Amino acid sequence: MIIKKSLGSSDTKKHNPWSWIPTLYFAEGLPYVVVITVSVIMYKRLGISNADIALYTSWLYLPWVIKPLWSPIVDIFRTKRFWITAMQLLIGAGMAGVAFTIPMPDFFQFTLAFFWLIAFSSATHDISADGFYMLGLSESQQSFFVGIRGTFYRIAMIAGQGLLIILAGYLEGAMGVHSAEFKVVSDPNKFFQETIQVDSTKAKPMEGSLRVIATPSYVEISTRPKTKEEVASFVNFARDFNFMNGASTEKFAVPDTTISQDLVGNVGIVKFILSKPPDKGSEYIVDVNRIGGEAGIRVVEGKTLKFTSMNWNKPAFAVIQLDPTIAKKSEANFKVQIDKVPLAWVFTFSVMAGLFFLFFVYHKFILPEPITDKPVGINRQSSPYKEFFRTFFRFFEKKKVLLMVGFLLLYRLGEAQLVKMASPFMLDPREVGGLGLTTSDVGFIYGTVGIIALILGGILGGFAVAKKGLKYWIWPMLFAINLPDLLYVYMAYAQPTVIWIIYACVAVEQFGYGFGFTAYMMYMIYISDGDYKTSHYAIATGFMALGMMVPGMFSGMIQEAIGYKFFFIWVVLATIPSFIIVKYIPLEYQFGKKKINES
Repeated sequence: MIIKKSLGSSDTKKHNPWSWIPTLYFAEGLPYVVVITVSVIMYKRLGISNADIALYTSWLYLPWVIKPLWSPIVDIFRTKRFWITAMQLLIGAGMAGVAFTIPMPDFFQFTLAFFWLIAFSSATHDISADGFYMLGLSESQQSFFVGIRGTFYRIAMIAGQGLLIILAGYLEGAMGVHSAEFKVVSDPNKFFQETIQVDSTKAKPMEGSLRVIATPSYVEISTRPKTKEEVASFVNFARDFNFMNGASTEKFAVPDTTISQDLVGNVGIVKFILSKPPDKGSEYIVDVNRIGGEAGIRVVEGKTLKFTSMNWNKPAFAVIQLDPTIAKKSEANFKVQIDKVPLAWVFTFSVMAGLFFLFFVYHKFILPEPITDKPVGINRQSSPYKEFFRTFFRFFEKKKVLLMVGFLLLYRLGEAQLVKMASPFMLDPREVGGLGLTTSDVGFIYGTVGIIALILGGILGGFAVAKKGLKYWIWPMLFAINLPDLLYVYMAYAQPTVIWIIYACVAVEQFGYGFGFTAYMMYMIYISDGDYKTSHYAIATGFMALGMMVPGMFSGMIQEAIGYKFFFIWVVLATIPSFIIVKYIPLEYQFGKKKINES
């Protein structure tokens, strides 16, 4: 005991906990938020569908679900200090891999592979960091710094959900190309037919900065309907021409051999080129979006186009169609935005890679070397493998364990689906049911307003449980985490354009989540009580991650099938099982009050 105290005291003087705890837990939180949240926004900006985003990024929860399975490896082989620095180096390599593969044609598959590397490395880092925390500090220091580690973990959330997204959004704008706008007007007095004109004369480079040229900038479309066959000929010609010139990846249209004289809305044609050739090897993605006006005027072909140094002066076409119900004069404004999105995210992940290399170097020298930080095989005579299996048996021998597991899986059933689709909902254009916000807008909303509300909710939740206990507060907290989901139903139907309304809705939802999630965290502590607290808590966190992973996997497919309005209604209905399970879970009346006061 005297030797332990002496070593601990000497080590503390050499390595002040303030020098490594903040950076260690910042490094613990950052890769988690990058894998779970930032990846969703990145894939959305790179054109991946909601269904694929939700399905494949939800699988990335798996390492945190199953991390109890390999936690004994961290104990058996090498020191916790070794695992921390090794995982930080691997996380940095994974970030670099994401940055390197974003520009590739099959970037989705390659970046997902590197996100898997980051996820497994991060989950292993969590195990080793939490174990090292108990080894590197005395008992009194552990109590003092428990709030500090939590604060810096949440700061990592702010950096990931906020600052990192804002940086990417800023770079998207800074690395982009000057946009163009055009107006489309429906005119009942216009009689002549629209035609597609292809000028064989190649455009010459223009002076000034690189920009997209839209011709014409004012498009008049007759409200007189066309036959379905006529409209199909315009759409197919534009699609074939765009594919032939490399502006689209959609293959040639398959001719429709049936002749349809059904009347549909009339169409207009807009042509695009770049003002001058871009750098060799550069690729610019053109998005044609309606930014205001009549919702029944929409792009039916050429919504997303691609320009390079090889086809910059070859025309690409967009076909604009009127809704057949439009009978009077109306107008809509469109913006042609060219964002060099991939390069912005390449730079963002390169910064992350560099940051984790610095973490590796810093912690390699600054982390203390506690004498107790040794492989478990050296410190124990009993087999670690037997202890490993015994921890699982003891967990599942608990009374009413199925109800406990049901609580872990169902408490956030609605939230697990909402959180996966919240960012795509914010980013999607208004004509498809989204809010049409920019990447920076979303980063600011969730990284500042949202995270502040989340922290305040969590602090208030902890204070409330400390006063009255978990049993008293579990129902108010259950309502707090679920009822604010109705605000997303409101936003989906109203599609508010005032940004502060969106801020307020997100703030209320995040505050409710922070307050309600306190009950979840406290219940995990409750069911982990016993001889194997650490292992059983790790098992509980595995079920926690599983409860987020599985519902999130299918959320994108559900949303694409029923649209945002009905999807958020479904999210509200999905909260019902949590109200049922809470009624039956075992829970001591005084739990929470005693635990928090003692800590």
